[in-house]
Amino acid sequence: MNRVLVTGGAGFLGSHLCEKLLEQGNEVLCLDNFFTGHKRNIAHLLPNPYFELIRHDVTAPFFAEIDQIYNLACPASPIHYQYNPIKTIKTSVMGSINMLGLAKRVKAPILQASTSEVYGDPIVHPQMEEYWGNVNPIGIRSCYDEGKRCAETLFFDYHRQNQVKIKVVRIFNTYGPRMDRNDGRVISNFIVQALQNQDISVFGTGEQTRSFCYVDDLIDGLIKMMNTPDDVCGPINMGNPNEFTINQLANLIIKLTKSKSKIVYHPLPEDDPMRRQPHIGRAKKHLNWEPTTPLEEGLSRTIEYFKTIL
Repeated sequence: MNRVLVTGGAGFLGSHLCEKLLEQGNEVLCLDNFFTGHKRNIAHLLPNPYFELIRHDVTAPFFAEIDQIYNLACPASPIHYQYNPIKTIKTSVMGSINMLGLAKRVKAPILQASTSEVYGDPIVHPQMEEYWGNVNPIGIRSCYDEGKRCAETLFFDYHRQNQVKIKVVRIFNTYGPRMDRNDGRVISNFIVQALQNQDISVFGTGEQTRSFCYVDDLIDGLIKMMNTPDDVCGPINMGNPNEFTINQLANLIIKLTKSKSKIVYHPLPEDDPMRRQPHIGRAKKHLNWEPTTPLEEGLSRTIEYFKTIL
């Protein structure tokens, strides 16, 4: 049994990770300040004697004896990370410093949940880990994009200077049950609007592309990454390489929900990337990992979840 710390453990991804780690026989410490996480996401885990919930902000130091650290703490949707951009970048940078310091002290491997946003609005397609990105350092998305880029720098510097065992994963669009209905992400937006027969809000022409990975596939990938040999540090892209336009996604959700919604177009937000598609060759090689859940199947499960909370 490992004693595992999950920061951001009451969030969308974190709650699924805590659940899976418990299923595999680990003891889990779930750390969250509940800025974007919710107790309802982990309420079903509270009776488990090997699960511990701690209200804490990663921008402050934290001390515990643990065997592994998954650092997922950070607002990840534009509505949330732009609400308080200074807090967002502090979470990425100061949170990483605090968690890396803890990993150094207890000699635990630490996994950083980085993001495809480190590539910005890419001019290389699909995005490979060797690509350094095309990021605006002073835009409205920069608190998240540059915060995550700085976090990656910190991880590799702690690894080189202090021999901390690091794992860096760049997560592409992920969806599934427990997404927040108000987080502003495209899949949750479209499902909520479709189930209520409201207009589907598409920004830009809808021809921009995204690649959508179902949450169960991603969680399996994170755990595989944590348990690789020490020399597999990353960064490793983790996402679904199948590319869809936003228009295709909107029409599929209308079909699956049997909605009467119509698509309505709005101006594209500043610095919104036009293409997103991960190259996952490294994940296949080092982790023997690739997503297996088709988009239609994953969307159907996610729609059923939203039916229960709307």
